[in-house]
Amino acid sequence: MRLSARVDYALRAAAELAAAAETSTGGHPVTAVQLAEAQQIPPKFLENILGQLRRSGIIRSQRGPDGGYWLARSAEEISLADIIRAIDGPLLGVRGERPEDVGYSGAARPLQEVWIALRASERAILELVTLDHIARGALPESVQQLTEDPKAWTKPVFFA
Repeated sequence: MRLSARVDYALRAAAELAAAAETSTGGHPVTAVQLAEAQQIPPKFLENILGQLRRSGIIRSQRGPDGGYWLARSAEEISLADIIRAIDGPLLGVRGERPEDVGYSGAARPLQEVWIALRASERAILELVTLDHIARGALPESVQQLTEDPKAWTKPVFFA
């Protein structure tokens, strides 16, 4: 799975908004400049991303001197999958199509099932983990267990 820079930036900005919501008693908006500085994201690039998140209903915005951004729902209700879909569309596509719509023949026929299983595996993690988990630094146990496997941290070996 490859995550685009846009998705990476969106997840990081949303995590900042979740952390701000957790520490703010009055629910003060966070400016794009504050988000960009906190996560070292190019401000102009971030503005586009924040617009996409706003249009998808993940964040809200307010203009003016007291303006900024905040989560449209609680951090517990927003999964990482929600953000990825808002920025890049479906979690897994094959040549721009959903895996259930791709068909193969002959020896390649089982590939469709592999793509379906891969999407199910991605969903199992990305729909489980919420912005609240990220903001609190407390991943679900099943996800934490996956990170404790040393093989998860090793780079794959490519043969030349």
